[in-house]
This record gives sequence, structure tokens and C-alpha cells, in this order.
Amino acid sequence: MMPRIGTLANRRIEAYRLRAEMRRRQPPSLRTAPARGERPVVYYLTPDLDLPVGGIRVIYRHVDALNALGLRARVLHGNRGFRSTWFAHDTAVTYASDVALTADDVLVVPEWYGPTLDRLPATVPLVVFNQRAYDTFDFVPYPGTGPGAPYAGFPNLRALLTVSRDNAELLAYAFPDLPVHRVRNVVDAEMFRPGPEVPARRICFTTTRRERERDQLLHILRSRGVLDGWDVVAISGRSEAEVAAIMRDSAVFLSFSDREGFGLPPAEAMASGSYVVGYPGLAGREFFDPAYCAPVDENDLLGFARAVETACGAYDADPVGFAKAGRLASERVLSEYAPERLDEDLLAFYRPLTGR
Repeated sequence: MMPRIGTLANRRIEAYRLRAEMRRRQPPSLRTAPARGERPVVYYLTPDLDLPVGGIRVIYRHVDALNALGLRARVLHGNRGFRSTWFAHDTAVTYASDVALTADDVLVVPEWYGPTLDRLPATVPLVVFNQRAYDTFDFVPYPGTGPGAPYAGFPNLRALLTVSRDNAELLAYAFPDLPVHRVRNVVDAEMFRPGPEVPARRICFTTTRRERERDQLLHILRSRGVLDGWDVVAISGRSEAEVAAIMRDSAVFLSFSDREGFGLPPAEAMASGSYVVGYPGLAGREFFDPAYCAPVDENDLLGFARAVETACGAYDADPVGFAKAGRLASERVLSEYAPERLDEDLLAFYRPLTGR
């Protein structure tokens, strides 16, 4: 029996989509040189993408922290002159055409390049910085690949690095032969902090996850009159400072996290003193404490709507008392995800790897 034409067409479309995506995930050409006995450099290969992507912000922060700790590190971009501009920084950045990697260096690549690791130099120690373990097998077809794909078959792959307990457990289970290390994210206390006043009657959220479900939730809340008199703000295309200002002046933040690597937006909202309601996105379970936020079970739209209505009612009944939960969340998050915590994790990981 011949396959239906629609089935063949769908397969061709999927094959085209796969080829197009694989082209996007091609790393730049990287040169190598013999070891020169110099201090090793940790190079974080980073996509040339100037959009508000939290994972890129984390990479820049790692490089800053490593240099401050006395280890040499650089963000490595493909196109000369490129650097992220949506957040303030003076991070050390270099470019593929200006670098010759040696066996003394360490090349750190995001999970983005997982399907194309074979394009990287085989003589340079390699670390995959997997900030979203649930995307590990994207564009890695099950047919035609073997056990351990996409990380099997690379003797120079030293370890996997990740940013949450949830993702570390998943990666360790999926790749039992590879060391997996967690390094905590940082929530910037200078940027994300509560304001001196009680937050306004505002609900905010980011727009990168669960768009259809978000619209369903807002329809339900509007239908019940929950949103009457509330300012509802969608955070999109804003600088880091603008995002922080919106969160700081919002009584409630809606979390639409979905199978996250960590879930920075709700953590940053908590640090800003906003009361977070919604999905932890699995990884966020490590900081979604019911003592100071309202976690909702995955995909429980009705539970989400009820939790928002309860939060809005609590704010209206006692704004000052309501704000106390947001301030408790800020204290907890800023304590656990402080720069010194990241420093401890980075040193524990990179000192053995670099011999420094």
C-alpha cells in the first residue's frame, strides 16, 4: 500500500525544517594550535543572537565571574565585532577568527550546538553547558543515531554543566557515563530587588512560553472580573533594567514556565518582591516555595485561575500584608542565587579541569 501523498509531503517538510535548523546550529570554524604552555583559557562559544535570551546572559556572567576569580575566560562569538547589547556589561569577548585553541584550553558550548558537536575541534577539552536539558534531543533524530546521542563518541567531552537540580538529575540519568555538574544561576540583587513602596495593582508576565494557555487564562480571569482595575502588562522586547522595573512595581507575576532549565523570570520576579503565581516548569521546584508564592501543578489551568483570583483578593484585602510574602521570597532567592554561590560552584568545577 502506497503512503498517502499528505504523509510524504509532511515528511519532506520535516526534513527541510531539520536541514534548515541544523544550518542555524553550525558552529563557526575554529582553528587549533599546539599547546604553548600558557595559562589555559575557558572559551564559552556563544550564538550570535542579540535578543533577550537568559541563557546568553548566564554565559556572559560565567565569563565575568571566572576572570574575577583569577581564571582566564572569554565569550567566543563567530562574527567579528558582535556582542550582546540588551544588558549592560564589559565582558571579555573574542572572535573565532582571532583565536587558536590548544589542548590546554577548555571549550564550553551550549546545548544549542549538541547536534553539530562533530564540527568542533577534537583535540580541545570540551564541556557542554546544557542550560535546558529538555531540549537536549531536539533535532537529534532517534532513527539513525545510537545510544548516548548527541554526546556519545566524543573522547574530548569532559563533562556536562547545567543550572538546576532537576536538569542535573535528568542529564545524569540520560548520560550515566558522563560527569554532570550543577552551577547555580545568579539573580542580580542590584537589578532585581523590591522597591520601597507596596507594589502597584499590576499583574505582569513574560511572553516566551505557553502563549495559547496564557490567553486562555486571561480570558477566564477577565470573564470572572478578576482583572477589573488591574493593570496587565506583557513583558516583551525589554532591556534587563526595564524588566526589573516592571517586576518591582507589580504585585503579581504569572509564571508560564514550561520544562525549564531553571526559570529565571519567576526567580527574578520573586527577587523584585512580586508575588509569583503559576507553573514552576519542573526545574523551578527548587525555589517555588508555597511559603512565599503559589505554585500550580503542571497544566492545571483551573488551578492556575483560582490561584490568581486568590492572590488578587489577598492583595485587595491587605496590600501591606500581601507584600510581605514578596519580600520573603526576595530574601530567600537572593540568598540562594547570590554571586558568591556561583563563584563556589565555578571554582569547584573548573579548578580540576584547568589545573588552576
